[in-house]
Amino acid sequence: MIQRHILIFIISVLIQFTAYSQKPELEQEQDSIKTKVSYGFRLGIDISKPIISFLQENTKGFELTGDLRFSNNYYAAAELGYEDVLKTEDYLNYSTKGSFIKLGVNYNAYENWKGMNNQIYIGGRYAFSFFEHTLNSYTPNASGTYFIANPIEASTNFKDLNAHWLEFVFGMKIETLPNLYLGTQLSLKKMIATKEPKNFKNLYIPGFNRVFSNNLGVGFNYTVSYNIPIINKYK
Repeated sequence: MIQRHILIFIISVLIQFTAYSQKPELEQEQDSIKTKVSYGFRLGIDISKPIISFLQENTKGFELTGDLRFSNNYYAAAELGYEDVLKTEDYLNYSTKGSFIKLGVNYNAYENWKGMNNQIYIGGRYAFSFFEHTLNSYTPNASGTYFIANPIEASTNFKDLNAHWLEFVFGMKIETLPNLYLGTQLSLKKMIATKEPKNFKNLYIPGFNRVFSNNLGVGFNYTVSYNIPIINKYK
């Protein structure tokens, strides 16, 4: 499953970069001509979550994204959203719902042509989520590692849970129409703190996704965003 998402991510990056690279090169202007650089707020939505919600009736969610350019190559970035998912493991069925927010900075490593504002960036995030679990049903396994010593009633609800983690992100945003951008982002996550219910684990966390061994996780998004120019500078 993870390999398929990574492959989709790589293919989408290559497609967007190829389409962008095929644009004709701008004619070289004289050194005396100033170039306008736009500093603005870019607001977007992760289009993958509505698509997944449509295809999988047990998964619902949305995510908004935004970034604000505050220096030549640096952008303050944020993502916030909500998820409501139903998961089935080997011995249990549970649902998780809650909200999340991520705050951080992106560094644009791509040198744009004059007048363009595309990005190939790396960045970091501090993220946190508030959520709840409902253990719908379970079957104790033969080895006794699930709920035998401390049984839990089915349909038990665990509220007031939270998690905090760090993310390393890599992505790109390409201008397809004036001020309209298509974007792709891969994030690698590391849990730093979490509040878990008694005799149960946070197997899935909104915004973090599936929690793997060593409290690691991975995430993807595919965004459409619009840039709202605030200040234009000339250089």
